[in-house]
Order: sequence, then structure tokens, then C-alpha cells
Amino acid sequence: MKSSPRELDWSIGDTAARFGLETHVLRHWEDRGLLRPARDPAGRRRYTHADVVRVATVVRSKAAGMSLEQILVLLDADAPGRHEVLGAHLADLDRRMDDMVRSRAMTEHALRCRAHDIAACPRFSAILDDLVTGQRGTFPSPHAGQHAH
Repeated sequence: MKSSPRELDWSIGDTAARFGLETHVLRHWEDRGLLRPARDPAGRRRYTHADVVRVATVVRSKAAGMSLEQILVLLDADAPGRHEVLGAHLADLDRRMDDMVRSRAMTEHALRCRAHDIAACPRFSAILDDLVTGQRGTFPSPHAGQHAH
């Protein structure tokens, strides 16, 4: 793995190791049509820079919650419904990011709140109000109106 980035010629083992994967994962992704590495004269897979970028795309996309089917669409500019699939995934990412911000606010408040019963704290309850009411809305800043119970 000492080649310059644009002159990569990695084995399946080198490529898998770079991403912390097992080689069978790359073979599975190849079987699913996500990867198309070249073969050397002995039939061994050889990964170029473009192949490694595709592996990185799959790794990052899976980490973002995409299915292999969605990733196939992402990698195929001519895929039918590509815009809709990617738009739906983007909306899902936005929702999950919002959930993480809310979860962080809840955790941060719980860490700082001195209430004996955190669930009885009005500010803590306000942070969770969207789940209680089933309506998305704004939630109070975890720093606004610092209080000591």
C-alpha cells in the first residue's frame, strides 16, 4: 500500500484492511454490483484509485444508514428514481440529525440538572415534549435559563 493515491494497485486484502473490513465484505459488494475491480493475470482482484473511492463511498453511505440498494442507485447516475431515492435519504438524514441534536440536548441537560428525579424537571420535560406530544417543534436550548433544583 505504498503507491501514490492516483496509482493505486491494491489487493483485496490491502483494500479491506484500509477500511477495517473483512475481504468477504468486498466480495459481497462485488456480487451485488457495487464494485468492479480488475483482475490480474492470475485472477486476483486489483483495486485502483477509482475502486477504492467506490469502497469509501459504500462505507460512508452504509454509515449514514443507506441500504446496498440505495447505494447502487447513488453510484449509478442513470438509475431510475435516483433523484427520489437520494432525496428521501437526505430527508431521513435531516430527521436523524435533528433527533441527535435533541438527544444531545436531553443528555446535556440531564448531566447538569440537579433534580432528584430528572423526569420531574420541567426543562427536561420540555426537551422531550416533541416525543410526548408526537409533534415536531422547537425545543428549549439546554443553556437557556440555567437552573438549579
